[in-house]
Amino acid sequence: MIRHHLPTAVPEAEAAEDNRPLLWRAEDDIGPGLDALWLGNLPTAEDGAALQSARISASLNLAMNIFPGPLQRPDGLHLRRYQIGLLDGPGNAPETLAAAVSLIDGLAAVYTQGKPHYPAHAKGGLLVHCRGGRSRSVTVLALWLHLRRPGAYPTFDDALCRLRKLRGLDATYPLPPMLALAQEVLNRGLCAR
Repeated sequence: MIRHHLPTAVPEAEAAEDNRPLLWRAEDDIGPGLDALWLGNLPTAEDGAALQSARISASLNLAMNIFPGPLQRPDGLHLRRYQIGLLDGPGNAPETLAAAVSLIDGLAAVYTQGKPHYPAHAKGGLLVHCRGGRSRSVTVLALWLHLRRPGAYPTFDDALCRLRKLRGLDATYPLPPMLALAQEVLNRGLCAR
């Protein structure tokens, strides 16, 4: 079974990044269910040692074409996997992008202990990723930061600028269709509380 349907032609800089784990701490004090939000890429989502070192215990995959499998960290704890598939371009419903923000809200609201027969798990951080952590992931995190931390990020652009700086991205990322989708989510109030 093929788990990842990766593009064969990508810019050289993306290809170099896509071959190694990349991880940035995006926000702390998320809520009783999560310690922190992290931005990363697919190699990070599959690196148990990197996830353990950062105290990440769950991942949110925002790609429609990649499927990280079950993962047990070196300490024996199992990563909880979540996925909301988005295209990195046009063709997404704004409700799907809003669902990703709502999922972070739900995970932040309460830590779900599980049951004795569930895989071993502990509260920790959430890795938000796609293939490269440049477009879909940054868009979702920027929306979440703006909507849930308006004192620090009064506009979506404020949150976006912070994540671009953190991630070392220029203005070409996130891709224009993702930014337009985020603006539609905001205009329609799809993530309002």
